[in-house]
Amino acid sequence: MDPESSAAPAKEVSDLILPAHDYRSTRLPVSRRVHKGMDRIAYSFAGRYRRRSSILRALLSKAEHIVDNSLKLRHLAEEDLRKRMSQLRLSYRRQGSGYENSLPDALTIISEISDRTLGLRPYPIQIMGAMALHKGYLAEMATGEGKSLTACLAAIPAVWTDRPCHVITANDYLAGRDADEMRPLYSFCGISAGWVNSTMETGERRMNYEKGVVYTTSKELLADFLRDRLKMRLCHQPSQRLIRHIIQPGLREREGLVMRGLDAVIVDEADSLLIDEAVTPLIISRPHDDERLLEARQIAHGIAETLAASVDYSTNLKHRDITLTKRGREKIEALATSLPDFWRVSVRREELVMQALVAKEFYQRDKDYVIQNDKVVIVDEFTGRLMPNRTWNHGLHQAVEVREGLELSDPGETIARLSFQRFFRLFRKLSGMTGTASDAAEEFWQIYGLSILTIPTHRPCIRKQLPDRVFPDQASKWKAITEDVVRWHLTGRPVLIGTRSVAASERLASKLAVKGLTFNLLNAVRHREEAAIIAKAGENGAVTIATNMAGRGTDIKLGCRVADLGGLHVIATERHESRRIDRQLFGRCARQGDPGSVQTFMSMEDELIERFVPAPVRRLISSTVKRQSRVMQRIAEQCFSYAQNTAQRVAFRQRRYVLQMDTWLADALSFAGSEAGE
Repeated sequence: MDPESSAAPAKEVSDLILPAHDYRSTRLPVSRRVHKGMDRIAYSFAGRYRRRSSILRALLSKAEHIVDNSLKLRHLAEEDLRKRMSQLRLSYRRQGSGYENSLPDALTIISEISDRTLGLRPYPIQIMGAMALHKGYLAEMATGEGKSLTACLAAIPAVWTDRPCHVITANDYLAGRDADEMRPLYSFCGISAGWVNSTMETGERRMNYEKGVVYTTSKELLADFLRDRLKMRLCHQPSQRLIRHIIQPGLREREGLVMRGLDAVIVDEADSLLIDEAVTPLIISRPHDDERLLEARQIAHGIAETLAASVDYSTNLKHRDITLTKRGREKIEALATSLPDFWRVSVRREELVMQALVAKEFYQRDKDYVIQNDKVVIVDEFTGRLMPNRTWNHGLHQAVEVREGLELSDPGETIARLSFQRFFRLFRKLSGMTGTASDAAEEFWQIYGLSILTIPTHRPCIRKQLPDRVFPDQASKWKAITEDVVRWHLTGRPVLIGTRSVAASERLASKLAVKGLTFNLLNAVRHREEAAIIAKAGENGAVTIATNMAGRGTDIKLGCRVADLGGLHVIATERHESRRIDRQLFGRCARQGDPGSVQTFMSMEDELIERFVPAPVRRLISSTVKRQSRVMQRIAEQCFSYAQNTAQRVAFRQRRYVLQMDTWLADALSFAGSEAGE
């Protein structure tokens, strides 16, 4: 049976906008509230029970049984295999009593189909991961264990129910790559696969969202969701929309809706998307022409340039905040006497000036943003990738543009906003995968109801963790890193160096160039060949410099005889606020039983230390580190651990604040029902 021809009748039916279809595409469940007090404690115990070790043992036993049974199908004729698959697909579509119990049979057949269409027979650990996803768990799987195939195995039974399934990836490239690579398997199983990226127009988006399984990024999915809700205006309720469709046939197309609705979602790199990036809500805005405000931004920048740090204002690096002193307020007031009436109100003028000071003190070029085509382009702090269609809100973007001497863009007027925390809690079935989830196990459970199951590796991990090296200043640290790269390169081992910013990567690149080393540079500015660069990072003698992106989702395969030399060596040039990001970088080596090693270089002038450790303590430890004694090194390492723990607590409080704002909005707009967050 041709899967495309079998999908055609279903498409014709969906064009009729049946009540059930429209109900699914427009209805949203009310987000459950996060528990507090004793309820939170009791709920915490429930989460621990749900991820008890016996669950993992049961999954392993079932997975091994499934793999054994799939091997028995190797000699089954293709026609008979298709017939068995069709019967299972029909049982899932009808969702009769006990249909979920057929999951082992479904995975058995899908495993054989995967081997025939992709040449990939799932390992027991991938089957375990797929079952965990199907049951609504967060599967913690090490880097390189085949998460792309695992997601595919779980997505197929979800799509067989005739409901939409979205697979969230880290970037557009991975969305397109996974959809294309897994399409033969999906096609054999009677499922169409699509993907959505940031450059697609409305018609192309709608066509891809009509597919059974859709690969995309969290930002694209949430943005399309908000745009669809705006296009529906006040007619969100399925019953109301059914009446409108009867009166006005073809309304869906005229409205310009692109999505089929929300049901099941599988989130790859879940720790990054659901934890790290959950602080900032996604905002849909439209340009708002306000010449008066743009002029005020210019004036505020001029005033900010006249103010002296520590005299007219103080900075709080930990919270990235500015506080004006009494002298600073008086100075601003004096300067405002010759300005328009707009500047007579103290609260308004101080807010504008402080925004200009925030842009000046905390937002650095080639770290937080880059300049391309005379435009400020934001750099994602967690992935190191450019976000060309994103802007900072509350006038911060214009403040940075003024600072850079660029033409000011019109300020945005917010017309819809929703946090990623609340958005992902709207799905009926949420699951995910990542290699670094255990550090945030309690947060995943309390906010998303996601229990973590740590899936064992297919082969033992033999990564070597070399001792951290701490230096008193940046100059000595970068000198040591350069010498270390040269030393490893001479052994023939490939080296991957992770940096936090574009500026740091360019700085190291210039130092290695002076040494005569050939290297590949991967950062937000030089990102077009990301997958190709990372794929070759394991070749003999390769030197690769990368920002946080480090090619997540792309395997680094070792070149000929590299394993005999010790495998890939990873150098971290500083610690990050989140320990998970450090672990993500370390996970680039020693994949699937390969050898590898990692080492971290740190200095007492690193941003993490400057933000979260008091200046007197920094100076004291910096002076002692110069002695190069092991005891002093250990003290310095403890200082970094303290700073990292503090940073993680601050980030957690920010995420909790976002959650409180979501709850407050839902309460304040309770008359809007399930639409309260829009």
